Amino acid sequence: MHILFLTDNFPPETNAPASRTYEHARRWVELGHAVTVLTGAPNFPSGRVHPGYRNALWKREVLDGIQVVRVWTYITANEGVFRRSLDYLSFMVSAILASPFLARPDIIVATSPQFFTPCAAWIVSLLRRRPFVFELRDLWPDSIVAVGAVRESALIRALRKVEYFLYRRARRIVCVTQSFRRILEANGIDFAKIAVVPNGVDLQTYRPGSKPLDLEKQLGVERKFVAAYVGTIGMAHGLGTVLEAAARLKPRQDIVFLLVGTGAEQSALMQRCVDERLENVRFVGAVSKELVREYWKLCDVALVLLRDSPLFAHVIPSKMFEAMGMERPIILGLRGESREILEIAGAGIAISPQSSPELAEAILRLADDPAMRQRLGLSGRSFAAREYDRARLAERMLDVLSSATDPP
Repeated sequence: MHILFLTDNFPPETNAPASRTYEHARRWVELGHAVTVLTGAPNFPSGRVHPGYRNALWKREVLDGIQVVRVWTYITANEGVFRRSLDYLSFMVSAILASPFLARPDIIVATSPQFFTPCAAWIVSLLRRRPFVFELRDLWPDSIVAVGAVRESALIRALRKVEYFLYRRARRIVCVTQSFRRILEANGIDFAKIAVVPNGVDLQTYRPGSKPLDLEKQLGVERKFVAAYVGTIGMAHGLGTVLEAAARLKPRQDIVFLLVGTGAEQSALMQRCVDERLENVRFVGAVSKELVREYWKLCDVALVLLRDSPLFAHVIPSKMFEAMGMERPIILGLRGESREILEIAGAGIAISPQSSPELAEAILRLADDPAMRQRLGLSGRSFAAREYDRARLAERMLDVLSSATDPP
Protein backbone atom coordinates (compact mmCIF):
# COMPACT_ATOMS: atom_id res chain seq x y z
CA MET A 1 0.00 0.00 0.00
CA HIS A 2 1.19 3.52 -0.82
CA ILE A 3 0.28 6.02 1.92
CA LEU A 4 0.37 9.76 1.24
CA PHE A 5 0.52 11.63 4.56
CA LEU A 6 -0.04 15.39 4.78
CA THR A 7 1.28 17.10 7.89
CA ASP A 8 2.35 20.61 8.87
CA ASN A 9 5.12 19.21 11.12
CA PHE A 10 7.76 16.55 10.57
CA PRO A 11 11.31 15.89 11.86
CA PRO A 12 13.67 17.54 12.53
CA GLU A 13 10.79 19.33 14.27
CA THR A 14 10.20 17.69 17.65
CA ASN A 15 6.60 18.46 18.57
CA ALA A 16 3.96 15.79 19.12
CA PRO A 17 2.51 15.60 15.58
CA ALA A 18 5.99 15.43 14.04
CA SER A 19 7.03 12.58 16.34
CA ARG A 20 3.80 10.61 15.94
CA THR A 21 3.81 10.86 12.14
CA TYR A 22 7.48 9.95 11.84
CA GLU A 23 7.32 6.98 14.22
CA HIS A 24 4.18 5.61 12.57
CA ALA A 25 5.54 6.09 9.04
CA ARG A 26 8.86 4.47 9.93
CA ARG A 27 7.03 1.40 11.20
CA TRP A 28 4.83 1.23 8.10
CA VAL A 29 7.94 1.28 5.92
CA GLU A 30 9.45 -1.51 8.03
CA LEU A 31 6.30 -3.54 7.34
CA GLY A 32 6.79 -3.17 3.58
CA HIS A 33 4.55 -0.23 2.72
CA ALA A 34 5.48 2.89 0.76
CA VAL A 35 5.03 6.19 2.60
CA THR A 36 5.24 9.69 1.15
CA VAL A 37 5.06 12.58 3.62
CA LEU A 38 4.05 15.95 2.20
CA THR A 39 5.13 18.74 4.54
CA GLY A 40 6.92 22.11 4.69
CA ALA A 41 10.39 23.29 5.64
CA PRO A 42 10.99 22.58 9.34
CA ASN A 43 10.55 25.77 11.36
CA PHE A 44 8.30 25.05 14.37
CA PRO A 45 7.94 26.74 16.82
CA SER A 46 10.38 29.63 16.27
CA GLY A 47 9.48 30.43 12.67
CA ARG A 48 13.14 30.05 11.69
CA VAL A 49 14.00 27.37 9.15
CA HIS A 50 16.21 24.68 10.68
CA PRO A 51 19.88 24.54 9.60
CA GLY A 52 20.42 22.59 6.40
CA TYR A 53 16.96 23.39 5.02
CA ARG A 54 15.44 26.23 3.03
CA ASN A 55 11.90 27.26 2.25
CA ALA A 56 11.95 26.04 -1.35
CA LEU A 57 9.09 25.41 -3.76
CA TRP A 58 9.93 21.71 -3.80
CA LYS A 59 12.52 19.55 -2.06
CA ARG A 60 12.77 15.77 -1.78
CA GLU A 61 14.61 13.74 0.82
CA VAL A 62 14.49 10.22 2.22
CA LEU A 63 14.35 9.71 5.98
CA ASP A 64 14.49 6.09 7.23
CA GLY A 65 12.84 4.88 4.04
CA ILE A 66 10.12 7.56 4.15
CA GLN A 67 9.86 9.70 1.00
CA VAL A 68 9.60 13.29 2.26
CA VAL A 69 8.46 16.08 -0.05
CA ARG A 70 8.77 19.61 1.35
CA VAL A 71 6.87 22.46 -0.28
CA TRP A 72 6.93 26.24 0.17
CA THR A 73 4.88 27.78 2.98
CA TYR A 74 4.50 31.18 4.55
CA ILE A 75 6.70 30.83 7.64
CA THR A 76 6.05 32.52 10.95
CA ALA A 77 6.60 31.85 14.64
CA ASN A 78 3.99 29.87 16.55
CA GLU A 79 2.17 32.95 17.81
CA GLY A 80 -0.48 35.29 16.44
CA VAL A 81 -3.67 33.94 14.90
CA PHE A 82 -3.50 35.87 11.62
CA ARG A 83 0.07 34.95 10.68
CA ARG A 84 -0.40 31.34 11.75
CA SER A 85 -3.54 31.16 9.61
CA LEU A 86 -1.51 32.37 6.62
CA ASP A 87 0.98 29.60 7.36
CA TYR A 88 -1.78 26.97 7.41
CA LEU A 89 -3.46 28.31 4.28
CA SER A 90 -0.19 28.47 2.34
CA PHE A 91 0.57 24.83 3.16
CA MET A 92 -2.93 23.84 2.07
CA VAL A 93 -2.47 25.52 -1.31
CA SER A 94 1.08 24.24 -1.83
CA ALA A 95 0.08 20.69 -0.92
CA ILE A 96 -2.80 20.72 -3.40
CA LEU A 97 -0.58 22.10 -6.16
CA ALA A 98 2.16 19.55 -5.46
CA SER A 99 -0.13 16.51 -5.35
CA PRO A 100 -0.37 15.86 -9.13
CA PHE A 101 3.42 15.46 -9.27
CA LEU A 102 3.45 12.66 -6.68
CA ALA A 103 3.01 8.95 -7.32
CA ARG A 104 -0.65 8.00 -7.03
CA PRO A 105 -1.34 6.78 -3.50
CA ASP A 106 -3.77 4.15 -2.27
CA ILE A 107 -4.82 6.25 0.71
CA ILE A 108 -4.40 9.89 1.72
CA VAL A 109 -4.03 10.82 5.41
CA ALA A 110 -3.98 14.26 6.99
CA THR A 111 -3.41 15.22 10.59
CA SER A 112 -4.84 18.10 12.60
CA PRO A 113 -4.95 20.12 14.97
CA GLN A 114 -5.85 22.84 12.46
CA PHE A 115 -8.02 21.46 9.66
CA PHE A 116 -6.56 23.29 6.64
CA THR A 117 -4.30 20.27 6.18
CA PRO A 118 -7.24 17.80 6.16
CA CYS A 119 -9.00 20.22 3.81
CA ALA A 120 -6.05 19.88 1.43
CA ALA A 121 -6.21 16.10 1.79
CA TRP A 122 -9.90 16.06 0.90
CA ILE A 123 -9.26 18.10 -2.26
CA VAL A 124 -6.29 15.91 -3.18
CA SER A 125 -8.47 12.84 -2.65
CA LEU A 126 -10.93 14.21 -5.20
CA LEU A 127 -8.14 15.01 -7.67
CA ARG A 128 -6.45 11.62 -7.29
CA ARG A 129 -9.69 9.65 -6.78
CA ARG A 130 -8.55 8.06 -3.60
CA PRO A 131 -10.13 8.01 -0.12
CA PHE A 132 -8.82 10.18 2.68
CA VAL A 133 -8.47 9.60 6.42
CA PHE A 134 -8.70 12.42 8.97
CA GLU A 135 -6.32 11.97 11.93
CA LEU A 136 -7.89 14.01 14.72
CA ARG A 137 -5.31 15.16 17.26
CA ASP A 138 -7.16 18.18 18.63
CA LEU A 139 -10.61 19.75 18.41
CA TRP A 140 -9.90 22.83 16.31
CA PRO A 141 -11.11 25.63 16.32
CA ASP A 142 -12.47 24.91 19.83
CA SER A 143 -8.93 24.56 21.19
CA ILE A 144 -7.89 28.08 20.15
CA VAL A 145 -11.07 29.47 21.68
CA ALA A 146 -10.31 27.57 24.90
CA VAL A 147 -6.90 29.21 25.32
CA GLY A 148 -8.24 32.67 24.61
CA ALA A 149 -6.42 33.12 21.30
CA VAL A 150 -9.71 34.08 19.64
CA ARG A 151 -13.24 34.74 20.80
CA GLU A 152 -16.40 32.91 19.87
CA SER A 153 -17.72 34.55 16.71
CA ALA A 154 -19.54 34.01 13.43
CA LEU A 155 -16.18 33.10 11.85
CA ILE A 156 -15.53 30.40 14.48
CA ARG A 157 -19.02 28.99 13.92
CA ALA A 158 -18.34 28.91 10.18
CA LEU A 159 -15.03 27.11 10.76
CA ARG A 160 -16.86 24.48 12.84
CA LYS A 161 -19.13 23.82 9.87
CA VAL A 162 -16.07 23.25 7.70
CA GLU A 163 -14.63 20.99 10.41
CA TYR A 164 -17.71 18.76 10.44
CA PHE A 165 -17.94 18.83 6.66
CA LEU A 166 -14.47 17.27 6.59
CA TYR A 167 -15.39 14.67 9.22
CA ARG A 168 -18.32 13.60 7.06
CA ARG A 169 -16.23 13.45 3.88
CA ALA A 170 -13.43 11.37 5.45
CA ARG A 171 -13.60 7.63 4.77
CA ARG A 172 -12.29 7.03 8.30
CA ILE A 173 -11.41 9.23 11.28
CA VAL A 174 -8.56 8.30 13.62
CA CYS A 175 -8.90 10.01 17.02
CA VAL A 176 -6.15 10.09 19.65
CA THR A 177 -8.62 9.90 22.57
CA GLN A 178 -11.86 8.10 23.36
CA SER A 179 -13.31 11.46 24.40
CA PHE A 180 -12.91 12.86 20.89
CA ARG A 181 -14.74 9.86 19.50
CA ARG A 182 -17.66 10.42 21.88
CA ILE A 183 -17.82 14.13 21.02
CA LEU A 184 -17.95 13.42 17.29
CA GLU A 185 -20.64 10.78 17.74
CA ALA A 186 -22.71 13.17 19.87
CA ASN A 187 -22.51 15.66 17.01
CA GLY A 188 -23.81 13.28 14.39
CA ILE A 189 -20.67 11.64 12.98
CA ASP A 190 -21.06 7.93 12.25
CA PHE A 191 -19.52 6.09 15.21
CA ALA A 192 -18.61 3.10 13.04
CA LYS A 193 -16.12 5.06 10.95
CA ILE A 194 -14.25 6.48 13.94
CA ALA A 195 -11.24 4.60 15.32
CA VAL A 196 -9.08 5.46 18.31
CA VAL A 197 -5.30 5.15 18.06
CA PRO A 198 -3.81 7.01 21.02
CA ASN A 199 -0.40 8.56 21.28
CA GLY A 200 2.35 6.38 22.68
CA VAL A 201 6.09 6.06 23.05
CA ASP A 202 8.85 4.38 21.08
CA LEU A 203 10.19 2.20 23.87
CA GLN A 204 13.32 1.31 21.90
CA THR A 205 14.27 4.98 21.74
CA TYR A 206 12.97 6.22 25.08
CA ARG A 207 14.93 4.19 27.60
CA PRO A 208 15.68 5.12 31.21
CA GLY A 209 19.21 5.93 32.25
CA SER A 210 21.31 7.72 34.82
CA LYS A 211 21.53 11.51 34.92
CA PRO A 212 23.92 12.94 32.28
CA LEU A 213 26.66 14.47 34.41
CA ASP A 214 27.90 16.91 31.75
CA LEU A 215 24.43 18.34 31.25
CA GLU A 216 23.84 18.46 34.98
CA LYS A 217 27.04 20.47 35.43
CA GLN A 218 26.33 22.71 32.43
CA LEU A 219 22.98 23.75 33.93
CA GLY A 220 24.30 24.05 37.45
CA VAL A 221 21.85 21.53 38.90
CA GLU A 222 24.29 19.08 40.49
CA ARG A 223 22.80 17.29 43.51
CA LYS A 224 19.46 19.05 42.97
CA PHE A 225 15.95 17.68 42.58
CA VAL A 226 14.89 18.63 39.04
CA ALA A 227 11.23 19.20 38.12
CA ALA A 228 11.05 19.56 34.32
CA TYR A 229 8.47 20.66 31.81
CA VAL A 230 9.44 19.46 28.32
CA GLY A 231 7.47 20.74 25.34
CA THR A 232 5.90 23.78 23.74
CA ILE A 233 5.64 26.79 26.04
CA GLY A 234 2.32 27.96 24.71
CA MET A 235 -0.95 29.57 25.68
CA ALA A 236 -2.58 26.21 26.34
CA HIS A 237 -0.19 25.12 29.06
CA GLY A 238 -0.70 27.58 31.89
CA LEU A 239 2.97 27.51 32.85
CA GLY A 240 2.61 30.49 35.11
CA THR A 241 1.62 27.80 37.59
CA VAL A 242 5.21 26.51 37.50
CA LEU A 243 6.53 29.95 38.38
CA GLU A 244 4.05 30.30 41.23
CA ALA A 245 5.14 26.91 42.59
CA ALA A 246 8.78 27.94 42.22
CA ALA A 247 8.09 31.06 44.29
CA ARG A 248 6.54 28.91 47.01
CA LEU A 249 9.55 26.59 47.03
CA LYS A 250 12.27 29.26 47.14
CA PRO A 251 13.38 28.15 50.64
CA ARG A 252 14.17 24.67 49.24
CA GLN A 253 17.47 25.38 47.57
CA ASP A 254 17.78 21.72 46.57
CA ILE A 255 14.80 21.99 44.16
CA VAL A 256 15.08 23.52 40.68
CA PHE A 257 12.64 23.86 37.77
CA LEU A 258 13.56 23.37 34.09
CA LEU A 259 11.42 24.51 31.15
CA VAL A 260 12.68 22.83 27.99
CA GLY A 261 11.24 24.21 24.76
CA THR A 262 10.03 27.44 23.20
CA GLY A 263 6.68 29.00 22.38
CA ALA A 264 4.44 32.02 22.47
CA GLU A 265 4.57 32.40 26.26
CA GLN A 266 8.32 31.95 26.76
CA SER A 267 9.35 35.61 26.68
CA ALA A 268 6.66 36.69 29.13
CA LEU A 269 7.53 33.88 31.55
CA MET A 270 11.25 34.65 31.37
CA GLN A 271 10.59 38.31 32.13
CA ARG A 272 8.38 37.30 35.04
CA CYS A 273 11.24 35.23 36.45
CA VAL A 274 13.49 38.27 36.29
CA ASP A 275 10.89 40.51 37.91
CA GLU A 276 10.18 38.03 40.72
CA ARG A 277 13.83 36.94 41.12
CA LEU A 278 13.05 33.29 40.62
CA GLU A 279 16.57 31.93 40.55
CA ASN A 280 15.30 28.36 40.89
CA VAL A 281 13.86 28.37 37.33
CA ARG A 282 15.94 27.61 34.22
CA PHE A 283 14.77 28.13 30.61
CA VAL A 284 16.61 25.83 28.23
CA GLY A 285 15.04 26.70 24.85
CA ALA A 286 14.51 24.35 21.94
CA VAL A 287 16.64 21.21 21.76
CA SER A 288 16.96 18.34 19.29
CA LYS A 289 14.94 15.17 19.68
CA GLU A 290 18.06 13.27 20.72
CA LEU A 291 18.91 15.84 23.39
CA VAL A 292 15.32 15.85 24.67
CA ARG A 293 15.92 12.33 25.95
CA GLU A 294 18.91 13.57 27.92
CA TYR A 295 16.70 16.12 29.63
CA TRP A 296 14.20 13.39 30.50
CA LYS A 297 17.09 11.52 32.16
CA LEU A 298 18.17 14.68 33.94
CA CYS A 299 14.79 15.32 35.55
CA ASP A 300 13.47 13.67 38.71
CA VAL A 301 9.82 14.40 37.91
CA ALA A 302 8.02 15.31 34.69
CA LEU A 303 5.47 18.12 34.76
CA VAL A 304 2.51 17.58 32.42
CA LEU A 305 0.32 20.67 32.65
CA LEU A 306 -2.49 22.39 30.78
CA ARG A 307 -4.77 25.32 31.50
CA ASP A 308 -7.97 24.76 33.45
CA SER A 309 -10.43 24.43 30.56
CA PRO A 310 -13.24 21.86 30.12
CA LEU A 311 -11.96 21.14 26.61
CA PHE A 312 -8.63 19.88 27.94
CA ALA A 313 -10.36 17.13 29.89
CA HIS A 314 -10.52 15.38 26.50
CA VAL A 315 -6.78 15.72 25.79
CA ILE A 316 -3.96 13.24 26.47
CA PRO A 317 -0.55 14.97 26.15
CA SER A 318 1.95 12.75 24.38
CA LYS A 319 4.71 13.80 26.79
CA MET A 320 2.98 11.62 29.40
CA PHE A 321 4.05 8.54 27.52
CA GLU A 322 7.59 9.78 26.90
CA ALA A 323 7.99 10.34 30.64
CA MET A 324 6.63 6.84 31.31
CA GLY A 325 9.07 5.37 28.81
CA MET A 326 11.94 7.12 30.61
CA GLU A 327 10.72 5.81 34.01
CA ARG A 328 10.10 9.31 35.30
CA PRO A 329 7.21 9.94 37.71
CA ILE A 330 4.64 12.46 36.50
CA ILE A 331 2.82 15.34 38.11
CA LEU A 332 -0.28 15.79 35.99
CA GLY A 333 -2.29 19.02 36.13
CA LEU A 334 -5.19 17.83 34.05
CA ARG A 335 -8.62 16.26 34.44
CA GLY A 336 -10.44 13.66 32.38
CA GLU A 337 -8.99 10.83 30.30
CA SER A 338 -5.36 11.69 31.04
CA ARG A 339 -5.96 11.51 34.77
CA GLU A 340 -7.69 8.14 34.41
CA ILE A 341 -4.68 6.78 32.53
CA LEU A 342 -2.23 8.12 35.11
CA GLU A 343 -4.17 6.58 37.98
CA ILE A 344 -4.58 3.20 36.27
CA ALA A 345 -0.87 3.20 35.41
CA GLY A 346 0.17 4.22 38.92
CA ALA A 347 2.68 6.52 37.24
CA GLY A 348 2.42 9.76 39.19
CA ILE A 349 0.45 12.31 41.17
CA ALA A 350 -2.61 14.10 39.79
CA ILE A 351 -3.31 17.68 40.85
CA SER A 352 -5.97 20.25 39.98
CA PRO A 353 -5.17 22.20 36.80
CA GLN A 354 -3.34 25.49 37.43
CA SER A 355 -3.07 24.86 41.18
CA SER A 356 0.35 26.09 42.30
CA PRO A 357 -0.19 25.01 45.96
CA GLU A 358 -0.94 21.43 44.86
CA LEU A 359 1.98 21.47 42.43
CA ALA A 360 4.39 22.64 45.12
CA GLU A 361 3.07 20.03 47.57
CA ALA A 362 3.42 17.20 45.02
CA ILE A 363 7.00 18.25 44.24
CA LEU A 364 7.87 18.24 47.93
CA ARG A 365 6.39 14.75 48.35
CA LEU A 366 8.48 13.36 45.52
CA ALA A 367 11.63 15.28 46.44
CA ASP A 368 11.53 13.80 49.94
CA ASP A 369 10.61 10.23 48.92
CA PRO A 370 13.07 8.60 46.47
CA ALA A 371 11.39 5.21 46.91
CA MET A 372 8.08 6.67 45.76
CA ARG A 373 9.74 8.19 42.70
CA GLN A 374 11.25 4.86 41.75
CA ARG A 375 7.98 2.99 42.27
CA LEU A 376 5.97 5.41 40.13
CA GLY A 377 8.61 5.46 37.39
CA LEU A 378 8.80 1.66 37.12
CA SER A 379 5.03 1.37 37.13
CA GLY A 380 4.74 3.95 34.35
CA ARG A 381 7.17 2.23 31.99
CA SER A 382 5.59 -1.16 32.61
CA PHE A 383 2.16 0.26 31.80
CA ALA A 384 3.41 2.02 28.66
CA ALA A 385 4.97 -1.23 27.45
CA ARG A 386 1.62 -3.00 27.81
CA GLU A 387 -0.72 -0.32 26.46
CA TYR A 388 1.15 2.45 24.62
CA ASP A 389 4.01 0.92 22.65
CA ARG A 390 4.25 3.08 19.53
CA ALA A 391 5.12 0.17 17.22
CA ARG A 392 1.91 -1.70 18.08
CA LEU A 393 -0.14 1.48 17.82
CA ALA A 394 1.32 2.15 14.36
CA GLU A 395 0.18 -1.31 13.30
CA ARG A 396 -3.28 -0.61 14.69
CA MET A 397 -3.50 2.58 12.63
CA LEU A 398 -2.24 0.71 9.57
CA ASP A 399 -5.22 -1.65 9.92
CA VAL A 400 -7.52 1.38 9.90
CA LEU A 401 -5.86 2.75 6.76
CA SER A 402 -6.12 -0.64 5.04
CA SER A 403 -9.83 -0.81 5.83
CA ALA A 404 -10.31 2.68 4.36
CA THR A 405 -9.09 1.47 0.95
CA ASP A 406 -12.02 -0.97 0.74
CA PRO A 407 -15.04 0.20 -1.29
CA PRO A 408 -17.50 2.12 0.95
